[in-house]
Amino acid sequence: MDRLNNPARLMIVSDLDHTMVDHHDSENLSLLRFNALWEANYRHDSLLVFSTGRSPTLYKQLRKEKPMLTPDITIMSVGTEITYGNSMVPDNGWVQFLNQKWDKNIVMEETRKFPELKLQSETEQRPHKVSFYVDKDKARDVMRALSELLEKRGLDVKIIYSGGMDLDILPQGAGKGQALAYLLKKFKAEGKLPNNTLVCGDSGNDAELFSIPDVYGVMVSNAQEELLQWHAENAKNNPKIIHATERCASGIIQAIGQFSLGPNTSPRDLKCSSECKMEDTNPGHEIVKFYLFYERWRRAEVENSDQSLEKLKAVCYPSGVFIHPSGVERPLHDCISAMKNCYGDKRKSLRVWVDRVSSAQISSDTWLVKFDKWELSGEEWQCCMTTVILRSRAASLSDGFTWMHVHQTWLEGSGAKDQTNWLF
Repeated sequence: MDRLNNPARLMIVSDLDHTMVDHHDSENLSLLRFNALWEANYRHDSLLVFSTGRSPTLYKQLRKEKPMLTPDITIMSVGTEITYGNSMVPDNGWVQFLNQKWDKNIVMEETRKFPELKLQSETEQRPHKVSFYVDKDKARDVMRALSELLEKRGLDVKIIYSGGMDLDILPQGAGKGQALAYLLKKFKAEGKLPNNTLVCGDSGNDAELFSIPDVYGVMVSNAQEELLQWHAENAKNNPKIIHATERCASGIIQAIGQFSLGPNTSPRDLKCSSECKMEDTNPGHEIVKFYLFYERWRRAEVENSDQSLEKLKAVCYPSGVFIHPSGVERPLHDCISAMKNCYGDKRKSLRVWVDRVSSAQISSDTWLVKFDKWELSGEEWQCCMTTVILRSRAASLSDGFTWMHVHQTWLEGSGAKDQTNWLF
């Protein structure tokens, strides 16, 4: 990863379904709590890695359904594909490594001999992964027989069963754990081995992650029996692996605190912005704090008072300008005054989060901050690419920043553009 000049303070490697993403949480609160914590305190010096059994097609589909952050690295298809950044650039070295003793055609030929195996959709068949469904009571016998047949054909494969139904056949060198080991070896060679790594999972295909030496691990409270059984048999006495009492992303936040890996109080857990004292020198924290207030104002979750808006104006430069995505320019103070008429207009429907917050110090007291600002209202998603100029306030006055300039442009394909209600 070229984004960080130094080793990451923390690298989180997390499964998605039922680990980072709670499909039983219709409000996505645990995920939004994690998002706020990450962008406020970690994005600038840490790495976020999503490690999923999903193919690229299903991974992109999930990103359209849930308010997920953009990871620095994505490990997909049960550890057979590694990509980097928002553009998902593939790791060609990993592809070459997996080609050893692997022939997908032979795998397809041998698996046809097992009527118990039901092929998954075409999107889930990848260059180094063949995926099936199989009943739980038949899985063990099928795996044993199939392994013997493929070995006789000269292949060195790994068969993984997870979720009580999914059977994946991969090259022996593949898998979530092997992909992580590859990345750690790569970082070490570059002199950028993360200071701490936290792996997070809920099912059998995550077990390999917990086998990597020197990592911390959290099995979320809703972890499946197959993972808990693996832990009991293989890592019961490892103090670096815990079974959280919280579900999904909330369990990840819990583990950050339990292992003392860094701040673990999400800005969303604080009742008001005045409590946000975690990292006031970090522009990312300022951005998260500002938009949390904006969300709560429109949801009527903060006091409707002129004093609240005056406090907001106090952090904006008197002659500061906001450039609306439509291109219209307005004074920042006028935009804040307009919020008076929007109090509670999005009760129980609006969620706001920021993604990919990056900052560059352009003078001794000034920062250029870029990020994606998302709004979800009901079923409508909207996103703006946002650039903000912040200036640090003199210590004699108060901590934090003054907002000098805000410029937004619509992110192509982000959804409908309700310009009348778009304030910040």
